[in-house]
Amino acid sequence: MVLDVRPFRGIRPRPEVAQQIASPPYDVVNSAEARALAAGNPLSFLHVVKPEIDLDEGINLYDDAVYATGAANLRKLIDGSMIQDEVPCFYVYQQTMGDHVQAGVVGTVSAWDYHADRVKKHELTRADKEADRTRHVRELNANTGPVFLTYKAQDAINTLVDQVRTTEPTYDFVSPDGIGHTLWVVTDAALTDSFRDRFCALDCLYVADGHHRSASGANIAVERKEQNPNHTGQEEYNTFMAVFFPHDQLHIMDYNRVVKDLRGMTKEEFLEKLEASFDVAATDERSPSSPKNFGMYLDGQWYRLTAKEGSFDPRHPVQSLDVAILQNNLLSAVLGIDDPRKDSRIDFVGGIRGMDELEKRVAEGWAAAFALYPTSIEQLMAIADAGEIMPPKSTWFEPKLRSGLIVHDLE
Repeated sequence: MVLDVRPFRGIRPRPEVAQQIASPPYDVVNSAEARALAAGNPLSFLHVVKPEIDLDEGINLYDDAVYATGAANLRKLIDGSMIQDEVPCFYVYQQTMGDHVQAGVVGTVSAWDYHADRVKKHELTRADKEADRTRHVRELNANTGPVFLTYKAQDAINTLVDQVRTTEPTYDFVSPDGIGHTLWVVTDAALTDSFRDRFCALDCLYVADGHHRSASGANIAVERKEQNPNHTGQEEYNTFMAVFFPHDQLHIMDYNRVVKDLRGMTKEEFLEKLEASFDVAATDERSPSSPKNFGMYLDGQWYRLTAKEGSFDPRHPVQSLDVAILQNNLLSAVLGIDDPRKDSRIDFVGGIRGMDELEKRVAEGWAAAFALYPTSIEQLMAIADAGEIMPPKSTWFEPKLRSGLIVHDLE
């Protein structure tokens, strides 16, 4: 056994209220958006993952009352609108976005696999966000949102998933954003054992999305182990909840950038500076159609930027990424944005919002927008395998997992 992947006794909505409870994850909506989405719906899981929406609008997001409110809201849902499965289960979770369908398996993975890098990462976490998610898990005593993991696709696992999908689902609904969500509870003991055997035999797993959630789950395991003199390794706190998707089913979209100013340059001076590393041409096309090409929207005009040979190392798994080429040769070299994780002169726009959003942001006062070609899942895995780190905001996965369909109790 290489990995420790387990079924668990999930806490989940009663079927008649599943659609009301299921919510977007905490990190794709801000507080104002969460308030609007949860308005008039006391069952929305946003009351658990964004509990500040039930407090004064000006409250500090890390205030003690925020975590206490989240814990109280979770307890209220569990007492009235959710049930816990009697036996440890895996769950098959299918999402449908237009013609795209992806089906993953919900289970738990060992925090010690995470610490041993058998669960491979490709991004750095921010200390404040990691501390926030760790406290959220600690005070709610639960994983309220799954980590999005991927693995190199296996026919044997696909066969098991397809077997489950021939049966009647427990939940099947379309969320307000048009995404279909279908979930099956795997209660058959033989099938559960087969899933566990197959996942435990994988060489590794990769964090696709949810680096802060996975770090928080792993942090709690260390805390609880230190606090428990009778620790055995079998306690529920040794694991955190995840959804495991095969790599060839995932859909990565572009993750675009907008900048506030041109560092005091005129448009003409800026365009001239770009020619050191890019071929620059005005165009009617907005989205880049191939790697190493970028769309730039500036002063009401779209431009195509094509990275020049010699401006990056094509053999390096990170430096050859489009996000790294743009960061190194334009954002840093020309605009002086050296740390995009902290610099207020840059913002990031998920590809699901489209090119219209980039034009809108520029119309609202941002100086320029940059459209990128999506990072591939193969690039992500190659970087994780090499022990390298991607630049921040390199991948935008769609569709997003709903929170509240399954909760993992750490007791």
